[in-house]
Amino acid sequence: MDRLKLRHIAMLGSALLAATSAAHANESTAELSIGGLKFVQSDDIVMESEDLRISLDRVNVRYQFANTSAKPVTLTVAFPLPDIDLSDADNIALPSSNPANFVDFETKVDGVPAHFLIDQRAMVGGRDMSAVLHQFNLPQLPIGPREIRIGDLPEATRTQLADQGLLMPVRTDEKGQQQYALAWITKTTAVRPPLTFPPDRKVLVEHQYKPVVGTSLDSILRSGLRRSQALSAEVQRYRKDYCISDAFLAELDKRTGNAPLNTAMIQERRISYVLKTGATWAGPIRSFKLSIDPGSDRLVSFCHGRLKPTAPDALEFTATDFKPDSDLKILIIGRF
Repeated sequence: MDRLKLRHIAMLGSALLAATSAAHANESTAELSIGGLKFVQSDDIVMESEDLRISLDRVNVRYQFANTSAKPVTLTVAFPLPDIDLSDADNIALPSSNPANFVDFETKVDGVPAHFLIDQRAMVGGRDMSAVLHQFNLPQLPIGPREIRIGDLPEATRTQLADQGLLMPVRTDEKGQQQYALAWITKTTAVRPPLTFPPDRKVLVEHQYKPVVGTSLDSILRSGLRRSQALSAEVQRYRKDYCISDAFLAELDKRTGNAPLNTAMIQERRISYVLKTGATWAGPIRSFKLSIDPGSDRLVSFCHGRLKPTAPDALEFTATDFKPDSDLKILIIGRF
């Protein structure tokens, strides 16, 4: 999974200040990519179909698999959750306070709820430091009931954690005492027991979870901001990442006008979904369908690639023999 990329937040905040915009300019959170069902590469298992439905509060995926061999194939199925870089934790709004299952992930097989285990590790520079945290009875993901108050830890514990790279010095307090911040990356995977694919019927695997949605209380694409020379590179990045069209900008301008202030009170939501790295089955996805529900009267843009809308202006897209060559990055702009 990608680390958080928050450059646009800082740049947006600077531009809003320069334009004397609202005091909440930097109140943004980052989206995290999630998706990409994984199992050991198999030449016998094909994905007959994938039905992906994305909204701001729920992602639902239905996979149909078929075993093309003459005998049962048993595989371990995993679903990676987003990496959480705790050094940037203040910029992430997780949808659940459950330290293990922080996106409320659920799964079914052939309509029956399936048991799964959560594998969670604390990584520093490629090193698994979970055992060190366990030594001090500290969680890999310190949220909700397992939140860590660094200042309450014994000084010897803070020193050892800092020596291992799990804490980083950030400043000194008014008494000259060193202050620390968490510095590891939490990697989490939902792993279900081995799944058997029989040769004589299809297997339906379903997942649902709450996405980690990126938010901004304004949009860099609003006319009063995007015409700023200081933001031109970031605007171009948006146009590339989300395939922003001139028609999209024209409709946005109609709704927001040209004022430097965000008088229309529009906001951004961003959703990322991993399509590309999950392809461990044989061949392309024979039938793929994507549905996006942004809520009422909001603008949506993303890079369609080979996906075709089922009707003009529809937010339902399909493809046959679909082999993803990029991940989904969806931008939603409107009032929330």
